[in-house]
Amino acid sequence: MEAFLVSAGIVALAEMGDKTQLLALVLTARYRRPLPIVLGIFLATLVNHALAAAFGATVAALIGASFMRWIVAGSFLAMAAWTLVPDRVDESAVKEPKAGVLLATLSVYFLAEIGDKTQIATVALAARYMATSAVVAGTTLGMMIANVPIVLAGERLLRKLPMRAAHRLAAALFALFGALALL
Repeated sequence: MEAFLVSAGIVALAEMGDKTQLLALVLTARYRRPLPIVLGIFLATLVNHALAAAFGATVAALIGASFMRWIVAGSFLAMAAWTLVPDRVDESAVKEPKAGVLLATLSVYFLAEIGDKTQIATVALAARYMATSAVVAGTTLGMMIANVPIVLAGERLLRKLPMRAAHRLAAALFALFGALALL
């Protein structure tokens, strides 16, 4: 349960102001079809984070616990710093869908998550907890917590969120988990 809750919380906070959250706003403004957008975000996140968690668990099993502790701690500390750097999204990259809004959202979100801080956090969390299913469920829930309100409420909600405070809180949590991983 700890792996699930920590994963959901870290990703929900790390996602605040992230490029994929901005992408949700762009998709919502462009297509005005919330259900296929939300479903596309869910499916893309589920597949992307399942692959990331499997990778994290595999690397942890191959490297060993003592060396992996240092890698996980370093990853969390790097994520703390990275979280403080705001993301931007190129609206021109979102093309008119030929195969529908769901497929457009799924493919754009999947690609946007490659190398993103939430994907890297998923790798680190899976390596830390060795509970792949709980981590994937948690990180996916965290993405949904952060992105579904953007899709449903649109630009008004995004303007009212204190992004700077959310970034600082997420950075502090990553730093805390980096320090705890060392202990």
